[in-house]
Amino acid sequence: MAARMRREGLTARSKANVADVVTAADSAAEELVRSELARLRPRDAVLGEEGTLVEGRSGRRWVIDPVDGTYNFFSGAGPWCSALALETPGGLAAAVFIPDSGELFTVADGVAMRGSADDDGLDLGAELERLDAVEAGRDSLGLVSGMTYLHPSFMARDEIRRPWEAAVRELATVRMLGSGSVELSMVADGRAGVWFQHSVKEWDWLPGKALVEAAGGATARVEAGGVVWSLAGRAPLVEELTGLLAGGE
Repeated sequence: MAARMRREGLTARSKANVADVVTAADSAAEELVRSELARLRPRDAVLGEEGTLVEGRSGRRWVIDPVDGTYNFFSGAGPWCSALALETPGGLAAAVFIPDSGELFTVADGVAMRGSADDDGLDLGAELERLDAVEAGRDSLGLVSGMTYLHPSFMARDEIRRPWEAAVRELATVRMLGSGSVELSMVADGRAGVWFQHSVKEWDWLPGKALVEAAGGATARVEAGGVVWSLAGRAPLVEELTGLLAGGE
């Protein structure tokens, strides 16, 4: 739905800042998912980035990010995706669909898979590939790329910038793509080494967290500079990154 609406033309409004935008497609896509869940899983809780909040009675909760990377989605400046996570007493399931590349990532029963889908996000029988590339990664930050983000408004806040700089300096290279779930998908399939960002919302964290863990990686959260950082990647890299952030205050 979001991709079709973008092709037809969209306008956007700012939320927290000029780069934090929302479009009609964000809201419409979230409402589509919410209404389908209300029909299919009426007892489940639902949390959505654009304001959906449904109390549940089943012990299951869906977390919706209808358009992750909205600035990219609206401007055409980079990748975007639709992401969904499901919390259950038995664990975490997730799906991330990247329309521009046709990549579809899923987690079910602790297994991460990658396949392809058409423009509507429907798998048309393409063979799925099991992801375990995180396990084949390298054990030094100086040998891997890091996916991260620090908004310009935080650059002047020494208590936040210093831990971030301490971590960035140890990486082989840094990439900022503007969509957390896309970046975490790339960690899960081995195209990137680690991912870290502060003050991450649940809809930006849970789908990718599920992918990385199911692909053999580790995730962590650490407080540094008065904020909580979320980290993902191969376990030794996450441990090293944790120490750098905590020690860089």
